[in-house]
Amino acid sequence: MTTEMDTRAWWKPDETGPEILDVTLGDMLDCQAATFGDRPAVTIDEDAGAGGAAWSYAELRAEVDEVARGLMALGIARGDHVAVMAQNCAAWVLLEYALAKVGAVLVTVNPALLRDELAYVLGQSRARALIFSPSFRSNDIAASLAQLMPDLDGLTGGRRKGGAELPGLELLIGLGEAPGFAMGFEAMREGAGAVTPEALAARQAEVQSRDVCQIQYTSGTTGKPKGAMLTHRSTVNNARLTADRGDFGPTDVLLSAMPLFHTAGCVCNVMTMLVVGGHLVTMDSFEATRMLQLWDSHAPTVLNAVPTMMTRMLEHPDFTSYRTRTLRKAFTGGTNIAPSLMRQMKERTGGDPLILMGMTECSPVITLTSPADSFEEQLATAGTPLPRTEIRIVNPETGDLCAWGESGELCIRGYNTMAGYFDMPEKTAETIDAGGWLHSGDLAELAQTGHLKIVGRLKDMIIRGGENVYPVEIEECLLDHETVSQAQVVGVPDPDLGEEICAFVMPAPGAELDPQGLQAFCRTRMARHKMPKYIQAMDALPLTANGKVQKFALREEAAKLVASGALVPVRR
Repeated sequence: MTTEMDTRAWWKPDETGPEILDVTLGDMLDCQAATFGDRPAVTIDEDAGAGGAAWSYAELRAEVDEVARGLMALGIARGDHVAVMAQNCAAWVLLEYALAKVGAVLVTVNPALLRDELAYVLGQSRARALIFSPSFRSNDIAASLAQLMPDLDGLTGGRRKGGAELPGLELLIGLGEAPGFAMGFEAMREGAGAVTPEALAARQAEVQSRDVCQIQYTSGTTGKPKGAMLTHRSTVNNARLTADRGDFGPTDVLLSAMPLFHTAGCVCNVMTMLVVGGHLVTMDSFEATRMLQLWDSHAPTVLNAVPTMMTRMLEHPDFTSYRTRTLRKAFTGGTNIAPSLMRQMKERTGGDPLILMGMTECSPVITLTSPADSFEEQLATAGTPLPRTEIRIVNPETGDLCAWGESGELCIRGYNTMAGYFDMPEKTAETIDAGGWLHSGDLAELAQTGHLKIVGRLKDMIIRGGENVYPVEIEECLLDHETVSQAQVVGVPDPDLGEEICAFVMPAPGAELDPQGLQAFCRTRMARHKMPKYIQAMDALPLTANGKVQKFALREEAAKLVASGALVPVRR
């Protein structure tokens, strides 16, 4: 007899696969160092091979323990929030593990953030310490910090004693050539001698699996970034179940340039290789030629990259001169995946598609394609829920369960959902309901086989080249310009980056809009990846009967204008 529940899109947790462990990241590293001591653990390529590091599991543990003891010597306590703002580098990997061992909370910060964006994250997260690169590309991070905190003028050693701005930020540690006001990272490490290994072991034993280990900033339609609190238990187990579904093992080598300040890097890369004893090869930033060189020299079996990166390498004029038929898995997600691209990857590299659907608030992987599916089935959906993960599709207006194959909002419940948004109880309650269901804001369809297909987004988030971009942030910036009366930002399809950014702008009375000037205005206040590619003047915006802007109509109009060539890109 078929019950009503059998006809509704509700996937109950699959109890197969690895059991959920109450384990911390620090303890997992120790376990793997004992098991795989001499095997390669991590290789970090910096400055196109001019810098970086390579460690076996035993060496990695020793390096991490020294950094952890150095942090303890500076007074970093269990529960302290420590922000790390840097591109991929050796120090970033060490800090991810070391902060976990001492029980501190890693606050990940995109190094592309400009001064005001950085001030918000440091203030809202209540960061006690900041470990940072002095610069990232054209972003002078040290200068931004000096502007934010005038008391840094004349400061040496990195220790602040209060200040009108960011008074809770007490310690600044610079990577590389640290500015004068900061303590150098190596100087911090040298302080490890003041803390015994026994003291570190005692501290590590205090850390619990359900403790928050990371705060990852993400945004919604409010435009204000929210700090998703992820635990040791949620991230390490998500890595274990992802690795199990992907059939990862100790002989695997994973190559990637995904940023460590995203869960795609610090969980899907760092932790999935850790939990199986595999080898992670990561680089400071993506560059097609350098990644192909690393591919040739390390013979990776797994590649984790957004579609744009894959396309850049496949189209590289010297692609065939590199040894690239080494892959078992082409691991990707975060945007619409073109089946033609994954077919090319399979034909030219041997890698089967491993496509995920995830979100930061879910630590991050929710569904993943299965090796048991046919190649075409792997291309058609975002896979099936990982074991121990419960999902359902609900009507976003009524909350009623949808039928199998019917479009509705994707909701998730399980070990992998976040502990909440830091210091934002109201936003947490808006996202996680009383039944423990996390409402994703994604429109999806769920087949009775468990296969998930994302068909749209209730939220207006744009995914540009794997980076999440939130329209309200850009809209608020544009509205601060004197020539702008109203602004609405939408995503438009882009064959290279998945989506690009289009701003519809109404001029202020008597004003003339200058698209290049508006883009330049945005550039001084936001990271480059948030710059609108298209800026279209409008006399009026489409409204609903109750006066709300019809964003769906703007998205349709933008797509039509771009397809016809009527919308000309503004030079970035």
